[in-house]
Amino acid sequence: MPHHHLANGVSPTANGSGVQEPPAAGPAPSLSLRHVCLQLQAKVDAFLAQEADTSLLKGVQAHVREAMSVVDEALERYSIEELSLSYNGGKDCLVLLVLILACLPRHFEPPDDDDDDDDDKGPPPPSSSSYTYTYTTNRTAPNGLTSQIPTNTPAAPTPVRSRSPRPFPTSLQSVYIVAPDPFAEVDAFVEHSAATYHLDLSRYALPMRAALDAYLRDRPRLRAVFVGTRRTDPHGAALTHFDPTDGDWPAFVRVHPVIDWHYAEIWAFLRHLGIPYISLYDQGYTSLGGTKDTHPNPLLKRQPDAAADPDTFRPAYELVDDDEERLGRDR
Repeated sequence: MPHHHLANGVSPTANGSGVQEPPAAGPAPSLSLRHVCLQLQAKVDAFLAQEADTSLLKGVQAHVREAMSVVDEALERYSIEELSLSYNGGKDCLVLLVLILACLPRHFEPPDDDDDDDDDKGPPPPSSSSYTYTYTTNRTAPNGLTSQIPTNTPAAPTPVRSRSPRPFPTSLQSVYIVAPDPFAEVDAFVEHSAATYHLDLSRYALPMRAALDAYLRDRPRLRAVFVGTRRTDPHGAALTHFDPTDGDWPAFVRVHPVIDWHYAEIWAFLRHLGIPYISLYDQGYTSLGGTKDTHPNPLLKRQPDAAADPDTFRPAYELVDDDEERLGRDR
């Protein structure tokens, strides 16, 4: 498989577990969850402190700040035992996972036996102060979609006022609802990333509603689930940051921190920060379901006169328009 250069100059390689992994881009699995979180917090804070040189990256920075404020609010509303992440290894929930973990150090106390090895821990959390966000500016994407973004965002994420000191968790609850006929690469990446990021992962090979029923029976304290749905996804157009489930669906609050992100912004974030992702995305897949209903996006098929094999596809991050993301899906 060819190497594709990241925006930060790192060239990723796919390993045997289906992971498209830049060298040293992901935290080592041997680190504690807190140390993983501190490393990701440092990455995100450094990205937000940069002077963005494109309108795309400026938009990503604004949406990162907005998403982190939603995560912060959820972490204040609910205890960590009441929260979970819907996680299938896809690009959107991967962005969401990184942002959640980057927020955790501002809400939880380090354990008493935490060592002082700065090389492992990364920089300390930001000092406390307060910022006010107002969402009043419409941003227009290349496909004509608009979303509101902050107009007075600070250079760093908003520190929060924790209700009381809480011990740092050792894992993050998450649920993996397996697609029918799953890709082996997806299953492998979910397993690999769950270990790396300390996910307490519950796996259900059931239809969506039955899986959620089972999960709530298994986790009766659960009150809210982080979901990586975006505005252009099916049934995503009218969602807000916090939405209770509908009708007779299992009852919990869906939290949508990345609801207003665009497709190109998702990829700009992952690639700029060097976050490992599923190798299928480099084979032209832009939206992942199961093996029987998911194909490489036809718009990414290489032209016959290209130097590369004409039966191959360009990577997912070369697509731009949100409306073209699901052209490789049968449903």
